[in-house]
Amino acid sequence: MSPGKPNRRQFLQTGIALTAGATGRIAGQVLPGARAASKDPAREWHHYGGDPGATRYSPLDQIKPSNVKQLKVAWVHHTEDAMERPATTIECEPTVVDGVMYIQTAQLQTRALDPVTGKALWNFDPRASRQGRGASGFSRGVTYWQNPDDAKDRRIYAPDAGQLHCLNAKTGEPNPGFAQEGVLDLVKGYDPDRPDQWVRLTSPPTVYNGILICGGEVGEAQDAAPGHIRGFDAKTGKLRWIFHTIPKPGEFGHDTWGGDSWKRAGGTNNWGGMSVDLKRGWVFASTGAPSFNYYAGDRKGTNLFSDCVLALKAETGERVWHFQTTHHDTWDYDLPCQPSLITMSQGGRQFDAVAQMSKMGLVFLFDRATGKPVFPIEERPVPASTVPGEELWPTQPFPVKPPPLNRLNFSEDEVANLSPESKAAILAVVRKSKYGPIYTPISLEGTIVHPGFRGGVLWGGASFDPKLGRLFVNSDESANVAALSKAPPDKDYPYVLTQRARFLDPDGYPAIKPPWGYMTAIDLESGSFAWRVVNGEYEALKARGVAKTGTYSTGGSIATAGGLVFIASTYDGKFRAFDSKSGEILWEYALPAAGYTNPCTYEVNGRQFVTIACGGGKGFSKPGDQVVTFAL
Repeated sequence: MSPGKPNRRQFLQTGIALTAGATGRIAGQVLPGARAASKDPAREWHHYGGDPGATRYSPLDQIKPSNVKQLKVAWVHHTEDAMERPATTIECEPTVVDGVMYIQTAQLQTRALDPVTGKALWNFDPRASRQGRGASGFSRGVTYWQNPDDAKDRRIYAPDAGQLHCLNAKTGEPNPGFAQEGVLDLVKGYDPDRPDQWVRLTSPPTVYNGILICGGEVGEAQDAAPGHIRGFDAKTGKLRWIFHTIPKPGEFGHDTWGGDSWKRAGGTNNWGGMSVDLKRGWVFASTGAPSFNYYAGDRKGTNLFSDCVLALKAETGERVWHFQTTHHDTWDYDLPCQPSLITMSQGGRQFDAVAQMSKMGLVFLFDRATGKPVFPIEERPVPASTVPGEELWPTQPFPVKPPPLNRLNFSEDEVANLSPESKAAILAVVRKSKYGPIYTPISLEGTIVHPGFRGGVLWGGASFDPKLGRLFVNSDESANVAALSKAPPDKDYPYVLTQRARFLDPDGYPAIKPPWGYMTAIDLESGSFAWRVVNGEYEALKARGVAKTGTYSTGGSIATAGGLVFIASTYDGKFRAFDSKSGEILWEYALPAAGYTNPCTYEVNGRQFVTIACGGGKGFSKPGDQVVTFAL
């Protein structure tokens, strides 16, 4: 039995009193001495994103450039619920609070671990009473909350598709006073105007002053739900407020939806997570594209609040400010990750700011108090659509600084040339498709969409080093081929998407010439790149003499005061430590399965640990079930 595998014998050996609930879950009460707790929240990992502002920064500095090569595996925990068909993954970023690590497994069990040994303390399985097993989606983490009115009331809010479970942080038992016996149904009553539409959580909610704030994932087809943002009472689960991201009549922004399209359009949802400004009492959310994602002739206008950085009052849901990064989106250019609440210095002035990464590979920086861009953002003309009825917005916003994280154009000069046969196959597709600069419209003939639907940047977001004044972000060079065709005559909409494929060569490599993945450090004072390096490589290509290609990456990085940036995410399955100042790779480790998530770091009894979940899957690698932790 590998270290950390949860079984009854180990539970009994580690000081856990076990009970088997009616749902088949295992819940345990930790006995005295079972673990050692850290008392400094900054030296643990209390939030998704590391802190309320999602900076993914830790003040820990025990691990540093001079000793990072001495990192060794401290423990491995097996979740024991990975599957190959259908393939599972683990996107969970662990949370560490009061000397306990909280994770969600490949099949959305919520589990508490000893962060020093990896041994399970308790486990909650929301599906134990259901017939059969199967891949059940994914969650990027849990939310911890302590009731300020009751020191013993400490909770874990655990996403489970269309439900949110409220668990006792000490025992794993559901909290019966929250919603319906500890379960909040996120679908029921979601929108009385739009019944029978689904919404689910894939990123954890956030909490401010007793308000539990949720976004959610919705569909992309013609009948998708709108992406409302809701605030619930953290104690009871009762709805406190709702912000309509597709404004209803009388609400600000309603006039940006032509005709009655607001009744039918969906999307515009926050699926990548939120961040909180504790000082101002504001919650920051990033939203996605409207649906239908690829044709919008019926929703003429800019379509607020799709593709927006939103600042809302956390206690009421009132809008403070917003900025739209793509108008009238038909390219699925979601803002896929939490806004990062950072501090910036320019000309001797220090101020609070917001950094937003995007699928387009554009980096948007705003003064947090006002929403004004830190560097100029220009509205530039973009091509018009040739699809009948489609009226794209004539301009799109482009930040002058920082530079784009990826190429913003596709041409025959950008075609990969790994072999004559590969290049010929790619050119055959290119020459029968439309292509060009970013925002080239999706067409009936077929369009090469670059940057593609996965970015740019995905939900891993950025990490921030306040000492250096730098943002660190991983990005991809990906492209898709997309085409529309006329809908069947029995449909009440004119067009359907008939192609939405990743643009790859016959061997499965990206059709655009490498590099395909980068790690970039942005100097925030100047708005320029401090360094930029290729991130990942393919061993098969390396053997052919094609090295340093970079790979796609899923997940993101963390930064530490020790001068390091840790990231897995690449499709080569490596976990790496970069030098924050130079970008040099100082350490790398071949994981048992790829780590498609963000790591975390924490300290217990003066020892620093770094943890990454190795879930693999995603159609690019074998599924895994390991949570691996490193220390000196």
